[in-house]
Amino acid sequence: MVTYEKIVNCAEAIRSAVGGAEIGVVLGSGLGDYVEALEDARYIDYKDIPGFPVSTAPGHEGRWWTGKLHGKTVCMMQGRLHAYEGYDLDLITMPIRIMKLLGVETLILTNAAGGVNETFKPGTLMILTDCINFSGKNPLTGPNMDEFGPRFPDMTYAYAPELIDLCEKQAEKIGADCVRKGVYMWFNGPCYETPAEIRLARVCGADAVGMSTVPETIIANHCGMKVLGVSCITNMAAGILNQKLDHSEVVEVANRVKATFRQLLDATIEAM
Repeated sequence: MVTYEKIVNCAEAIRSAVGGAEIGVVLGSGLGDYVEALEDARYIDYKDIPGFPVSTAPGHEGRWWTGKLHGKTVCMMQGRLHAYEGYDLDLITMPIRIMKLLGVETLILTNAAGGVNETFKPGTLMILTDCINFSGKNPLTGPNMDEFGPRFPDMTYAYAPELIDLCEKQAEKIGADCVRKGVYMWFNGPCYETPAEIRLARVCGADAVGMSTVPETIIANHCGMKVLGVSCITNMAAGILNQKLDHSEVVEVANRVKATFRQLLDATIEAM
């Protein structure tokens, strides 16, 4: 069980090693290279943070970075944690609460996702307007941590409308015509969804599906953070195309569009 004291201890270890931050970024599959944008950057390996879980997913380096970006102090998680790795939700969302203690008020969540909306194609960047928790699990289950937020947090604006508008305007400004908006649906993983589940997701109003982000979104809202979510549609979800899904495709597409993704994040952070 993650306690408030454990979160404080992790936060102090990170602060001592790399300092606090005002903006936090969680980097999804294939997007870890974005840490290269930081100036005067320092990092600490997850394994060197007492009590901090270690990333096991391919392409997630497992390092906590802090540096300057467009005059703002930004921390970046180079590798996130997933429920499918076997971690409890309070543990995989602990980094968000750590960010809160380090001074983060704005959180940017990125991920690789499967496209459900058939007007999308691999390489589309989707700004999240809302999310659906299809896992049957919630990271706030159990005793409430009053130090961070209320027992029953509101999720009406899970993703801050002003950040959605800002990101969309920056996409227009940089000429990124691959940017769309949509709803993200969380499945636990690690297997990809079945074609029947994708048909259900479409009926439920989802534009993309993935195996992360929603738990972090819930905890960030509980902490009173403003959240921006951006998905890289790396493949069309199961059953849309007559082919099987493969993680190598996820990585390949993420690598192909990461320059545009970085440009979009850069412009958005600069405009904050």
